[in-house]
Amino acid sequence: MLLRPIALSLALALGAAPAFAQVNPPAVPAPTEPRETIEGTLSQDRTVIAVPAFATPAAVNVAGLNTASLGKQISDVIAADLERSGLYAPLGPGSVRAISMTEVRAPQFADWKARNAENVVHGFVQASGTGGLVVGCYLYDTDLGSELVRQGYEIQPGDWRRAAHKCADAIYSRLSGESPFFDSRVAYIAESGPKGNRIKRLAIMDSDGGNHRFITNGQALALSPRFSPDYKKIVYVSYLNDRVRVFIYDVNAGTQKLVTESRNATFAPRWSPDGTQILYSMAVGGNTDIYRISANGGTPVRLTSTPGIDVGGSFSPDGKKIVFESDRSGSQQIYTMNIDGSNQQRISFGGGRYATPEWSPRGDLIAFTKMGGGEFRVGVMTPSGGGTRLLTNSWQDEAPTWSPNGRVIQFFRTSPGKDGKSTLWQVDLTGVNLRRLPTPQDGSDPSWGPILP
Repeated sequence: MLLRPIALSLALALGAAPAFAQVNPPAVPAPTEPRETIEGTLSQDRTVIAVPAFATPAAVNVAGLNTASLGKQISDVIAADLERSGLYAPLGPGSVRAISMTEVRAPQFADWKARNAENVVHGFVQASGTGGLVVGCYLYDTDLGSELVRQGYEIQPGDWRRAAHKCADAIYSRLSGESPFFDSRVAYIAESGPKGNRIKRLAIMDSDGGNHRFITNGQALALSPRFSPDYKKIVYVSYLNDRVRVFIYDVNAGTQKLVTESRNATFAPRWSPDGTQILYSMAVGGNTDIYRISANGGTPVRLTSTPGIDVGGSFSPDGKKIVFESDRSGSQQIYTMNIDGSNQQRISFGGGRYATPEWSPRGDLIAFTKMGGGEFRVGVMTPSGGGTRLLTNSWQDEAPTWSPNGRVIQFFRTSPGKDGKSTLWQVDLTGVNLRRLPTPQDGSDPSWGPILP
């Protein structure tokens, strides 16, 4: 296992290398009401959290990584994650003093209160003695002088960013009351070359853009990637000459298998929640319909048959319903149906056109792209079509995908002009916390996977 949680010992010897044992940590007080909810005003009154560089008992090199340097890098990632949530104003290691090993479990609360920090994150990184690393992470309330979070991980050196994300997730969940989302990955289409002849490659990265790598070489056109529920695979569409194929790529093995192949336009593959079925759309004889097929291949089942263009969106989290788009009413609108294709009902009635629906992992909302007035905007609605809210206001925002906790939406934005660039962005449900996600090339069609185990 690449990242193994461990229980930090009940007593750390101050000033010495920390000991670890497979025991339960001491009880932590039950969460109080969060100081700020996800629906709050994110541009003001954000909770100040100090995140000094993690300490190390001895600066040593492990697999080419220095534990002292890693202490600062881990804190940098934690601070960036917390700032990215929009709820917190971290004081990262570049703006606060370093701490010693003795302070990891004995914070100088007066120092942090003088910096107006309501919370402080302490931690350490050290060699495990078996070629790996041990990372410990603590969250304290500076007013109460109490410990709120204690996490420990034994990791391979290359997984230090995951340990940082796990620590940030624990802090975020403890203070906000929400489920974690930082330790997750994004699959997307990396684009390069002139607009009329784009090279489109499948790529994956961490939720903050780190650990980026390309999966395909660009010889075939890659489109519409989606992570499997267990994170082990990615389904996507490949166009090469006149052959259109749906592949499942095995992330760990680096191999792929064919699910279905056609000479007809095929697009938008989506996993069922249990990972056994693939939803996709295919155009046959001028009519586009939605099909469902086993992830192992076989004979597809046609779910729609009305004249026009029906494009599959996604399954509901319980696997009982499907949300999709259709122009059967004369313009693109959003519909839902049962998994067998029955009970097809329109749910969008707000004027304009609606496309690319995706069900929230919480099941409470459906994200979509709304088109009208020459603009594409990302919004959300309830599964019955109520409570419609637009979250972005740019020239062309489209293709929303949800964070694992259903509180943040990622999408891609295209700039105006003949050489318009595509970039990846994130926005939370308030519509206030909007930010760009860095990628080495232009990016489109993102897919945000579940939280990593």
